[in-house]
Amino acid sequence: MSFGQGGPQSQWDPWKPQSQQPQQQPWKSGDGDNSPDWAALAEASEARAKRRRLLFIGGGALATVAIAGAVAVAVVSANGSGQASDSPSSQLPATADIPSATDATPSFAPTSAPPPLDPKDFIAGAKKDKAPLSPDLLFSGTQLTMGETVYKKGPTADTRTCGSAAQKTLPKVLADNDCTRLMRVTYTMGDTAVTVGVAVFDTEAKALAAKRQADKKSIVRSLSGGGVKSFCTGAVCRSTTNSYGRYAYFTLAGFTNGKDVTEKTTEVFRAGDDLAEFTFRQIHRRGEAQASAAAAG
Repeated sequence: MSFGQGGPQSQWDPWKPQSQQPQQQPWKSGDGDNSPDWAALAEASEARAKRRRLLFIGGGALATVAIAGAVAVAVVSANGSGQASDSPSSQLPATADIPSATDATPSFAPTSAPPPLDPKDFIAGAKKDKAPLSPDLLFSGTQLTMGETVYKKGPTADTRTCGSAAQKTLPKVLADNDCTRLMRVTYTMGDTAVTVGVAVFDTEAKALAAKRQADKKSIVRSLSGGGVKSFCTGAVCRSTTNSYGRYAYFTLAGFTNGKDVTEKTTEVFRAGDDLAEFTFRQIHRRGEAQASAAAAG
């Protein structure tokens, strides 16, 4: 087989993309036919394509090696030393030792505020009910305003002999339940007067028993003096009985002019109810004050 004559051959370097491979022109030998050898041309084209693939593969491998080298350098720099650690993977810190972003967030156990102290617990028995007690402390001030009605405060009294400040069936009721003290105060509004009696017991149970045993004839003695005329000594008057905590309280309301109380004299009923409600509030406030002091302490 002979090759065609041509100019000087170019220098082809497979690693230089700018160089050109010399074009060989295969020709058939023989009878002088100038037609090209198509089989040889196909072989040459396939060889060139194979060399290009090798170039691309080789270039990609070089790039991969370069990137891997850069990553290795970055890891060594981050460790702060010029040498990679030879420690086995088993010596790496455990997952629990590696700080995470959530470590910065504090966590708190669920808490709940303690329930408020019950004021009634402090007036239910003598063991807790230790605050100072007197008629002027329980009924302070010189007058009382309930709604639009103003009641003037009159005389007060305090005795350890409960029966001496009661009458009819009430002395026995107080004695049977071991009453330790009976305090009284009188309020007036015009010709209307109301005496409030507060009996003190050691326990709430005894105060409740006294309330249940009292009847319509269980009456506290009216308290006069200090500018308040005598009342409810012979005339018909209206009385009430109730209890709260270790206290039983009674009211006796009537006229200072000696008139009898009837169903039509609503001002007397209203005065008795006002003083009974005020007494309940004052006993409750006593419990509140002691509960607040205990909570603060």
